[in-house]
Amino acid sequence: MAITAAMVKELRETTGAGMMDAKKALTETDGDMDAAIDWLRTKGLATAAKKSGRTAAEGLVGVAVEGGKGVAIELNSETDFVAKNEEFQKLVAGIATSALKVSDIDALKAADLDGKPVETAITDAIAKIGENMTLRRMATLEGDVVASYVHNAATAGMGKIGVLVAMTGGDEAFGKQVAMHIAAVNPASLSSDDLDPAVVEKERQVQIDIAKESGKPDNVIEKMIEGRMRKFMSEVTLLGQQFVVNPDLTVEAAAKEAGATITGFVRLEVGEGIEKKEEDFAAEVAKAVQG
Repeated sequence: MAITAAMVKELRETTGAGMMDAKKALTETDGDMDAAIDWLRTKGLATAAKKSGRTAAEGLVGVAVEGGKGVAIELNSETDFVAKNEEFQKLVAGIATSALKVSDIDALKAADLDGKPVETAITDAIAKIGENMTLRRMATLEGDVVASYVHNAATAGMGKIGVLVAMTGGDEAFGKQVAMHIAAVNPASLSSDDLDPAVVEKERQVQIDIAKESGKPDNVIEKMIEGRMRKFMSEVTLLGQQFVVNPDLTVEAAAKEAGATITGFVRLEVGEGIEKKEEDFAAEVAKAVQG
């Protein structure tokens, strides 16, 4: 029987298995959907479906740099305990290395990892380790010099925060200092030129409202707003911030001293933006008893 893409899609949605596993199951069972589900269950590949609805907000960010390209990926798990698991860490390292060869997360999911697609490797890990996992994000950065840093490192190249910095000029040592600064301070953008206009407008409106409350003349209010917006820009943009390594300099001034021009950065923090469900232990046990 011919195995269609629609059949593979249906089986994947039903079981949570990877694309190649679903296709193989249908091939082995001559297209019988129920038999294919049983086939996957016997292989331990359908168990992922039961876990796919559970919130995965822990995990690790993995980084890899090769030549003038750097990548950062976030692989989530349900608990921090699993993030300390050697097999999970090996999976993160493998995915980060595979990411160097692709341009986006969809391509990464299909990329080869030890002879199977990354997506299938994750499904296999879910079945083996017993927690839901999600390949949530991937970011790439290119430059003449690309430096990386991981904060709260679990092992080499992965931790709770991963940072990449791209530069022209300078060296990797200075780039790592800048990456450490970014990990600590979390700038909103590289410079005022690429700061989200909506963020700027919102802050301006807040400062206008505050200034009007002062009751001062309009010409004084305008100067107050201009000064406060300059201060805001220096606080939220990387180049305008005081350099944590030397607070007497801005990051831009420090880069100039190091003979570098910072052209971009990436900062990924595990679980940022994910809404975690809070449940007490009694409720969790009751839910388990109810199945």
